[in-house]
Amino acid sequence: MTALLEVKEITKKFSGVTALSNVNLRLEGGKVTALIGENGAGKSTLLKIMSGIYTDFEGQILFKGQEIKFSKPKDAQEMGIGIIHQELNLIPYLTVAQNIFLGRELVNAFGFLDREKMINKTKALLSRLKLEVEPTALVGTLKVGQQQIVEIAKALLTESEVVFMDEPTSAIGESEVEVLFEIINKLKAEGKAIVYISHKLDELFALADDFVVLRDGKVVGQGGVSEISRAQLINMMAGREVKVVKKPTKNCTEEKVLEVKNLGLLNPENPQRPLLKDISFDLCKGEVLGVYGLMGAGRTELCESLFGLNHRKLTGSILLNGQKTGFKSPIEAIDAGMALVPEDRKKDGIVAGMSVSKNLSLTVIEKVSKFGFLSDVLHTKLYDKHVASLKIKVHNEDQAIKNLSGGNQQKVILGKWIERNPTVLMLDEPTRGIDINAKNEIYELIARLSASGISILVISSEIPEILAISDRILVMSEGEITAEFSSEEATETNIMNACIPENMNQ
Repeated sequence: MTALLEVKEITKKFSGVTALSNVNLRLEGGKVTALIGENGAGKSTLLKIMSGIYTDFEGQILFKGQEIKFSKPKDAQEMGIGIIHQELNLIPYLTVAQNIFLGRELVNAFGFLDREKMINKTKALLSRLKLEVEPTALVGTLKVGQQQIVEIAKALLTESEVVFMDEPTSAIGESEVEVLFEIINKLKAEGKAIVYISHKLDELFALADDFVVLRDGKVVGQGGVSEISRAQLINMMAGREVKVVKKPTKNCTEEKVLEVKNLGLLNPENPQRPLLKDISFDLCKGEVLGVYGLMGAGRTELCESLFGLNHRKLTGSILLNGQKTGFKSPIEAIDAGMALVPEDRKKDGIVAGMSVSKNLSLTVIEKVSKFGFLSDVLHTKLYDKHVASLKIKVHNEDQAIKNLSGGNQQKVILGKWIERNPTVLMLDEPTRGIDINAKNEIYELIARLSASGISILVISSEIPEILAISDRILVMSEGEITAEFSSEEATETNIMNACIPENMNQ
């Protein structure tokens, strides 16, 4: 069978560093190919070549047997190659419809923008993806999961023949994942070629026909998914045996560090449906408290409220070390001993253009200052400490953090908060879009921090993750806590049942 798309001997170097080395890839219509590899393996570099972002490389790209060259991303789109990026490429100040049609706007017979037609097409796309937002809503007002679905809608608009999907489910809930899988299977039946990138191996085994494994920029394995086991795939990715970390023992005491009582959060757009309703729980010293829920359950709003971001709309009370708090800003929360690793790394967690060293020092400027001036020597000392302890893969301290893999960016974000030795550390989707080895390193770090007495609140959309690292688990749905389980009681089944409130009464 003639391949829809072939990549032949692709090599890409950055300042002498080889990111891809002689990569070959063959994509056939009607098949899903899983592209697998740890963070830094070269997957993102390959996608940027395929999308026309990187145009300077060695090797060939053949589309339906003909060699093609891209000078810009629009060339790839017009050729029939669609890309769903993990890092959202959306403009927050434009509407959903404007983002979807950006660069490919529809015009009427008089040459004017046909806004009505674009809005109607957007409605149809969103309906297909079962996303209930208005086409005229500003993208910046949407949650990360909703923005991810808008990103998917952009790729579906062009009816691409080859679609690359980079971690498309990393920020969406279970119901949205099911819809996406239905669409992928429909595209496959239509003869499209799909490249699916994910660190969630269950998804790959459920969807993919073939697999290609990248490690250190090279193809180290490929074949049919039915011919390989999960363990073999993981070992191929890592180049060694990898074991999933399970939290060994409880470190928590009976000492209550954080007490949340009857917390409510007003929804300005719909006062009848508050974002948080009567939330009450305690967090003990050294405890890891997991919070699970589907998209829109209110988990991120809970973290933001505890961090001083929503104080004008809050009701109820928050006590830290027995003292009632009323944080009016994140600065007040930080000074009191709170820390938050946010859900959206790119938007809220890093200063993308700054160096790794400078990002590590953002929360502790006083520690890298001498006589009122920033000290390069102290910056380097802080950098060396965290690069070693957190195993951050970086070329040097001046490297821009935006050029690190997602897993290494997350380690830098964790490092800047660890340096403050917080009382309560909140982690919102700490391993989203991160490979299994980096996940295990973060799980080990969480265990070490809890053993040192830090109380940790972890939000995750992955039930196996919640089960692996938590001492206790809360389940949220529609702004409410619907269940609480000890680590011994919790199972995937009862956690999922608790996501649907009516199931708790059956």
